Amino acid sequence: MPEPLPFHNLRILELASVLAGPQVGQFFAELGAEVLKIESPAGDITRTWKTRAETETASITSVSAYFATSNWGKKSMVLDLTTTAGQAVLHQLAATADIILASYKPGDAEKLRADYATLAKGNPRLIYGHLTGYGPDNARAGYDAVLQAEAGFMHLNAAGPGQPPQKMPVAMVDLLAAHQLKEGLLTALFKRERTGRGALVQVSLLASALSALANQAATYLVTGHDPQPLGSGHPSIVPYGTLYRAADGRQLVLAVGSDGQFRHLCVALGRMEWANDPRFQVNASRVAHRAELEALLAERIAAVDGDELLIELERRAVPAGAVRSVGEALAQPAAQPMLLPAAGNIRAGLRTVAFRSPEWPVVTRLSAPPGLGSTSENESG
Repeated sequence: MPEPLPFHNLRILELASVLAGPQVGQFFAELGAEVLKIESPAGDITRTWKTRAETETASITSVSAYFATSNWGKKSMVLDLTTTAGQAVLHQLAATADIILASYKPGDAEKLRADYATLAKGNPRLIYGHLTGYGPDNARAGYDAVLQAEAGFMHLNAAGPGQPPQKMPVAMVDLLAAHQLKEGLLTALFKRERTGRGALVQVSLLASALSALANQAATYLVTGHDPQPLGSGHPSIVPYGTLYRAADGRQLVLAVGSDGQFRHLCVALGRMEWANDPRFQVNASRVAHRAELEALLAERIAAVDGDELLIELERRAVPAGAVRSVGEALAQPAAQPMLLPAAGNIRAGLRTVAFRSPEWPVVTRLSAPPGLGSTSENESG
């Protein structure tokens, strides 16, 4: 008999919509859980979020790419929780569920009798993960773009001081909140193994975003200096993240984290004198003389073949990489284990689970993102 997946026999009810909560639902589905997505009669709003390319190519599937981002391996049920009958069905399902994922604004779950206190009465072992925008005491709706602005990310993501703030091209705050919720739910599952009791796990988008400010927040808290945007550069490491263009048009970035790596970079570029220059010998000096060094690097890299340089840097263990499009990134051999094979009329999907262990198998197939109130013909295996 093959080894079961880690969450085999775990039952999840997904009352969440859009991205953060459904990402958590797919995480559990990929690891063997039974995930039932409870949708209103209108369905998850992301079912309607199609790109222009999807519309113009008359996609053969009614499932949007956005919806497909986070809903592999699930079944769908339509319940109108504004009705007594819909609430009764939810309570029946919750009585045997292990985890509920919810993303209601504070106060809304109580109105629908879908809150933790109500559902836990019939199931003391229930673990309830509740996502909000700004915390359980603030009814303000939370949207990723707004949180990126209010948590400092858009300010830091500008091309440089005085340049317009810019949102990141994926819903990064939603994804950060999803990871926080996973961690909270796994903690609650571990606790339940010892106590037999469920728990309420609350995660806000704002707290998730703030926790991810990391060194940028520490800079402000330690020094009182408000970090300023540097484009793709790093505030405390040079050269790190800055974009360079080689003679063949190849765009690349360097991530030189040590003085030894910098010396190897200088050798690869045929400029060993830079490694002996007092302005550049140690990282602190390179940070102080950022503009001078980056100008020299830009000029030198513009004179060499980018692909050949990347090969040489890899040989010398200097961290560097080419700038790739999304399609190019997913086409790399190393990316193939992260892709889900075609199911239904969806030609491929992306896994949410990036970790592996020899102690359990990797799911080889997942059912396609379900139609509203239906299940896919292709069951997981």
